[in-house]
Amino acid sequence: MKKIILFLSLMVTVSTIPVYSIEYGKTKNGFKYPKHAHYESSYQHVWCKAHNGIEEYENNDFTRVDCLTATHAVEFDFANKWAESVGQAEYYALKTGKRGMVVLILEDSKKDFVYLCRVKKLAEIHNFDVEFVTPEILNLKDGKCPYPDCKCHRRNNK
Repeated sequence: MKKIILFLSLMVTVSTIPVYSIEYGKTKNGFKYPKHAHYESSYQHVWCKAHNGIEEYENNDFTRVDCLTATHAVEFDFANKWAESVGQAEYYALKTGKRGMVVLILEDSKKDFVYLCRVKKLAEIHNFDVEFVTPEILNLKDGKCPYPDCKCHRRNNK
């Protein structure tokens, strides 16, 4: 009963935190997509390498952990996908026997902080770890990261 009450109070708290809008673009076919300056994989490369992890570790059910370290099964996601990241991290922890971790990508620290707070509240309840990264981790030079396959190196990137 305590868990249900705690969960409901958390949902009320989380649902009353203001949500900031994400900038979206549209494809030629009219599909909407969130605009990000860099690919998620660019953040993943830097962080995973710094933590001696294995990128895109494949589980026996063909799901992929973004980064598997000696202690953690890590899921990376942009801040607006905070809820999805929690479920994936928990599932990967179950599949690997490692501790789950979410690394949230905060492109705009002030606007994205609300999403980090949501994940931290859930981490306290469900016992997983949370970190965040910002574009500074990419060691940008003139707005470009060191990964030539990143979207920041495309000519039409704005």
